[in-house]
Amino acid sequence: MHYFGQNNDKLRGQRLAGKSALVTGAARGLGCAIAHQFAAEGATVMLSDVSADLAQIECEKIRSKWGPDVAHAVALDVTQEKQWHYAIGETARRMGGVSVLVNNAGINRPGSIEDLSLTDWKAIMRTNCDSVFLGIKAAMPHLRKAQPASIINISSVAAMVGAHNAPAYNASKAAVWMLTKSVALYCANLDLNIRCNSIHPAFIDTPFLDEYRDSAGRERADRKMASAIPLKRIGEANDVAFAAVYLASDESKFVTGAELKVDGGTTAQ
Repeated sequence: MHYFGQNNDKLRGQRLAGKSALVTGAARGLGCAIAHQFAAEGATVMLSDVSADLAQIECEKIRSKWGPDVAHAVALDVTQEKQWHYAIGETARRMGGVSVLVNNAGINRPGSIEDLSLTDWKAIMRTNCDSVFLGIKAAMPHLRKAQPASIINISSVAAMVGAHNAPAYNASKAAVWMLTKSVALYCANLDLNIRCNSIHPAFIDTPFLDEYRDSAGRERADRKMASAIPLKRIGEANDVAFAAVYLASDESKFVTGAELKVDGGTTAQ
């Protein structure tokens, strides 16, 4: 899977020059794409993931392209408050501060309201929603020091459009959407130059879709997912990464409490 965006030569962009970012779930999928694109646009990046070895592999890929000081990796289970404080502290220590936080880590366990177990419900809420609360809370002192700063929460079109077999995923992503607005208003009310926005992807070609593809067959699954999108195709990871670059950059200095839909027109229907 290709994550390097438009900066395929050795010339780094400058849109995120001077920014230091921590990205969760950065070992693969959207988090990986965001980390690579941030580095390509001039940021230093901490790749965090519960799979620390895989995060380190992606870290080395970034270093080989842009230099040894551009990327770092840290183990992080986003459901654990103590690990959040350690990861944020390591980011600040190794990168001189934290000016961008990307809450991307997430899971899904399909099941209807009658079939989904309470254990699965709690696991989804902890990973998708509690983690965003914990991450922002742990990062706030560092974001204050690094102003102008940006918090980017990866929500989903599932926050806005229901699915019959995803009650916990719908609820968790909707919670992230509203938490984003609350944090944005909190920071604005205190005259802090810390913006908080959410990104809402539709179906994106990442390993997150593998379970559905494995059960339905890749071609059949891809046709069905694409048919639900007005643009009639599944999105690419860099479609979300480019949106994150914009929200992390000073180009979006007047954008806070907003939801950026990267959904091929799904929510316009």
